[in-house]
Amino acid sequence: MEQLKLRTYEIEDKFLSEFACKSAGEHKRQRPEEPCRMRTDFQRDRDRIIYCNSFRRLKNKTQVFFSPEGDHYITRLTHTLDVAQIARSLARCLALNEDLAEAIALGHDLGHTPFGHSGERILNNLSGGRFKHNVQSRRVVEVLEKDGEGLNLTYEVRDGIENHKKDGNPKTLEARCVSQADRIAYINHDIEDAMRAGILCREDIPRDIIEVLGDGSGKRINTAISSIYSYSYGRNAVEMDPVVDKASEDLRNFMFNNVYLTRTVRAEEEKAERMLTEMFNYYKHHFDAVPAEYKKHLSDKDCDDVTVIVDYISSMTDRYAICEFNRIFVPHGWLFMDEKHTV
Repeated sequence: MEQLKLRTYEIEDKFLSEFACKSAGEHKRQRPEEPCRMRTDFQRDRDRIIYCNSFRRLKNKTQVFFSPEGDHYITRLTHTLDVAQIARSLARCLALNEDLAEAIALGHDLGHTPFGHSGERILNNLSGGRFKHNVQSRRVVEVLEKDGEGLNLTYEVRDGIENHKKDGNPKTLEARCVSQADRIAYINHDIEDAMRAGILCREDIPRDIIEVLGDGSGKRINTAISSIYSYSYGRNAVEMDPVVDKASEDLRNFMFNNVYLTRTVRAEEEKAERMLTEMFNYYKHHFDAVPAEYKKHLSDKDCDDVTVIVDYISSMTDRYAICEFNRIFVPHGWLFMDEKHTV
């Protein structure tokens, strides 16, 4: 068994870049534990994330469109798998650690709310500016998962999860691969979803952007990866060349103006805001209704009632949040057992 891990160490030592975070050596966890005989630390982290409850819940969390009826809309889970695939491709072409990049990518959105970024903005406002999904994702793996024990991941994975946003400052290039992969993935698959929803058509995308990035998500993703490879290989960086980077940012701005902030999406966000606000206020006044598994952290430093309520609501899937709202606020009919009905 140990030979398999040693062989991985040898391959990495021979082929990975001098800037890569290699699997050999000590990688600090929150609590000491016996190393796996077969898997590297980063492979072990990847497996722990895949098998945790928060990862399973991603399949029923919104990416852009709330609770879509079609089979092919992107969910938070399929987005995560997209990010993992692109991050591995970037790590491979830059001779970085693919296992570390994959583990970070699979965990980067574990703390995301129901109803996507709309839910994030709503919870942040309700909590007085205390909620960011990247910070919550790290809290999930450090504190909330596994009945309050956390997953005990390596520092490099936890750092990459928290710092995957554009303004983050991660310690490894593998985490920077995830940060780039996240933006590459969501811009391109959100375009496809917007077309399915009838909000966009292919001709709406500005020609100057298409001329640089390509026509179609596959070509745009390939352009982005190729650009990062050409511009960053052999450097202590994971960056696109300036022309592709500007076109990508222009495409992102186009999506905000024509999809994310449109009247159709905003109308659904208003519904989500009313629902989450009512639930948040209900739990504030009926704190005993919050499950005990979340309240157990009240004794932790910097944890109060609001933190616990945010932990609980942010963990919900879209479907569960709707069911919970209906259970709390929608009247249910009474069944009188002594009534006799005849046909």
